Amino acid sequence: MEEPIVKVEHLSHRYSIQWAVRDISFEIPRRGIYGLLGSNGAGKSTTMNIISGVIKQTEGQVFIKGIDARKRPVDAKRHIGFLPQKPPLYGDLTVEEYLIHCARLRWVADKDIIPAVDEVLAKCGITHFRKRLIKNLSGGYQQRVGIAQAIVHKPDLVIFDEPTNGLDPNQIMEIRHLIRDIAKDRTVILSTHILTEVQAVCDHILMIEEGKLVFMGTVDEFDNYIIPNSLYVSMIDPPVADELAKIEGVLGVEELGNRNFRIRFTEAQEVIDQIVKLSAANDWRLSEVRVEKSSLDNIFAELSKKAH
Repeated sequence: MEEPIVKVEHLSHRYSIQWAVRDISFEIPRRGIYGLLGSNGAGKSTTMNIISGVIKQTEGQVFIKGIDARKRPVDAKRHIGFLPQKPPLYGDLTVEEYLIHCARLRWVADKDIIPAVDEVLAKCGITHFRKRLIKNLSGGYQQRVGIAQAIVHKPDLVIFDEPTNGLDPNQIMEIRHLIRDIAKDRTVILSTHILTEVQAVCDHILMIEEGKLVFMGTVDEFDNYIIPNSLYVSMIDPPVADELAKIEGVLGVEELGNRNFRIRFTEAQEVIDQIVKLSAANDWRLSEVRVEKSSLDNIFAELSKKAH
């Protein structure tokens, strides 16, 4: 059986007397984009820093492709690329000089350094800036340089901590596209507190709140964490709300205005069938009926309660 790319066992970390992360365990078995979600101060960055080897955990173990990151940190780090919230850039170096420096730090063989740098320059769309000083690049292109240094040594695992922070909408779209491209042949962990970022980019979600893992699953499983219990119904010539409330299986009716209603139900399909049937019989002129899914914000709030 193939080793998971990341395996975390009973991970805890304490700053002074306060626990930032408490008894977290999870595995990342395959390629894809895994979103590490949580509010500010939830423990995301601490978890990322421990996995990437920036800090040592107080308790627990981290394995990278079966390698104990605490006992064999150099071997583990060969498989990891990391972009922290603030890219570790040297503004007085050119893009090419900086990436050559990073390749040497990652023990890329001398004969492979220039081909490796050429490859990441092309992949990150910054070949035309190779001779430019990093300090003269825009924020979006500096972020691309930061991503390039994280993949110059061809790691199996790439960790991005808030990679679109401070970028404009166009730059955000470009970085998201680049992250998806990188994830085609390696595993990506993306740490963020922005729900739409997770929905736009990730395949799987791990949610940390108050240092505890409160959810792990696919994006679809996250979206459906709260079971829908209401219908959105729109009619051109609707009856009064009391009449809708009498339909079998209806628990309550809320008027939303403009001939729209929110109808709470016990079983969706039975109530939908009744509404369609009664609308045709009474000429209510039904124009829309759909199950309402909980918003991402509501799901986030509900999961956050599990940490208390």
